[in-house]
Amino acid sequence: MKFIEECKNLHIPLEEIKRKLEIKKLKEVHEGELKKHIQSVTQQMKQLQTDLNVLIPLFENLESSQVESYSKLLNTESEVLLKSLSELTS
Repeated sequence: MKFIEECKNLHIPLEEIKRKLEIKKLKEVHEGELKKHIQSVTQQMKQLQTDLNVLIPLFENLESSQVESYSKLLNTESEVLLKSLSELTS
């Protein structure tokens, strides 16, 4: 259930959620399906980079207390993401 809630919060289409759940169930993943999933993740990472580049100038206009508050929100999620990436690529 947590996975589905996370997907809803990210506005992922139902078909994509279904595909991800099916992948989680599989013991053996076909190379084509794996490649498709990796392409999806890399596309999301590119979008994330674009979104972050939009935020940078906005942060420059905030009070330091606001920057600290928003940074904490981003840091929590970024730590989890970095850990996952590290596990995947090491």
